[in-house]
Amino acid sequence: MCTAADGPPHAVADPVELEALLDEPLPEDGSDLTGLLDHLAQDVLPLGIRFDHPRCFAFVPTTGNYPAVLADLLSTAHLSVPGAWLVGSGPTRVELTALNWLKELLGLPGHWGGLFVSGGSVANLTALAAARDHHLGGDLTGARLYCSTQAHPSIARAVHLLGLGRDQLIALDPDAGQRLDPRGLAARIDADLAAGLRPFAVVATVGTTSTGAVDPVTDLARLCRRYGLWLHVDGAHGAAFALSDRGHALRDALGRADSLTFDPHKWLFQPYETGCVLVRDPELLRATFRMSRHHLDTGYLHPAEARHDEVNLDDLGPQQSRGLRALKVWLSLKTFGAAAFRRAVDHGLHLSDHAAARITAHPDLDLASSPGLGILTFRCRPPGSPADPPAVDRLQQSVSDAVRATGQALLLTTRVHGRTVLRMCTINPATTTADIDAVLELVVRTGREAEQKPR
Repeated sequence: MCTAADGPPHAVADPVELEALLDEPLPEDGSDLTGLLDHLAQDVLPLGIRFDHPRCFAFVPTTGNYPAVLADLLSTAHLSVPGAWLVGSGPTRVELTALNWLKELLGLPGHWGGLFVSGGSVANLTALAAARDHHLGGDLTGARLYCSTQAHPSIARAVHLLGLGRDQLIALDPDAGQRLDPRGLAARIDADLAAGLRPFAVVATVGTTSTGAVDPVTDLARLCRRYGLWLHVDGAHGAAFALSDRGHALRDALGRADSLTFDPHKWLFQPYETGCVLVRDPELLRATFRMSRHHLDTGYLHPAEARHDEVNLDDLGPQQSRGLRALKVWLSLKTFGAAAFRRAVDHGLHLSDHAAARITAHPDLDLASSPGLGILTFRCRPPGSPADPPAVDRLQQSVSDAVRATGQALLLTTRVHGRTVLRMCTINPATTTADIDAVLELVVRTGREAEQKPR
């Protein structure tokens, strides 16, 4: 049987080749479906990153799982829409149950609520829209939102889409651990208040994309309470740490936020298009997004308004027609049980610890950041390699390119403290310590070969 590990973790085609392969006139007549499926499976869909490959360490890899694939097939075949209760009461109840399970996994109080969305970007946008309306109403003058420079770019994109200027997002330099510093944040808030500005929200990140750093959520929550600000936690990747024994303390911290982004398509191993936004007070989502607030001059949607204890999830977010994303999570948890996902999270943590120990012990490798939620960064420094920072940076990129060219692994770079480093995300349950060891040896070998080439 063919598995993800049988092929390379990455394949790419030249744009001209792909245009010749796929750019064609609109077909007037049909073709054989079996042949078309074979064409896509063999010639098109493999061209990209194979995120479920055990030696794919790029970005935040995901494995998916077979019940989730079947859930997508089933919900699509039934045209399931968990929007209005009238349209999809069964799908809506599945989503509400899956949300309750996620809250339990993360240790959130039962009164929290929310909905499934496409991913972390829309989850951040949805939460911050509620924060904007709750704190600012319709007046955005002088508004200020705060995060660190390590926050995800979707925060800046959300600010833009919410009608705020780029100058209204204050991205502060992180501390030495790449975390948002509460003292520096408080000083900036005080200065902005003194200048007559209107701070309204803070974004804390649990699991930054570069290093997996965790902002001090509890301290930031205290600060936000003192100033009367909304605390949004972007835990797209790192909130899943709360499933593990090591991450149990995070559960209390997450519960102190006003809203939370969580991406099951990351560390809950779901297919893409499975994000989630959760809020302390679901009525604040409803105040921003409820359909009745946005009705125009037509009564077309009035018959679908919720009655009595019915729930219309399209009142809680920006989408009306919504796919049944929750069924993937529901069927996965029913099939495997929560304990399997807890073990998988622990496995990813164990792999990053193992990688860090190997890197620390190897004379050719330097750890750039400690393991953070299954993510670590390091440099390749072969004997005799140049010491000047630009040359070291170029070497890391050369090593990444050379590793990728072998077809054996995918290891990309990021920037930490202004320096180029190699980055490894180890959360794939199919990855073994042997995979880690083999890839690190490949890094060492390609690094030495790169240094032997004439400059």
